[in-house]
Amino acid sequence: MLISLIVPCFNEEEAVPCFYKEIVKIGDELNQRYQCGIEVIFVNDGSKDNTLKEVKQLRASDERIRYVSFSRNFGKEAAMLAGLKAAKGDY
Repeated sequence: MLISLIVPCFNEEEAVPCFYKEIVKIGDELNQRYQCGIEVIFVNDGSKDNTLKEVKQLRASDERIRYVSFSRNFGKEAAMLAGLKAAKGDY
């Protein structure tokens, strides 16, 4: 079973590494207890800071990380829809 987590981001370069650190702990626990994997889909909603760079660095070291990036800010609803379309998980 695979759980997809969709994370809309707008100017979150400082929060992304902290979020990743915590979600990996939860993902590892889910895998140990329930043999359940996770994928984390970050949706960069036109950030002007280094959010996309941070996400790309995470992706380079962890295949559970995926991302979608918008050229401008479309809002969280559009980001969630893009994340849902990109999701491969069962839930």
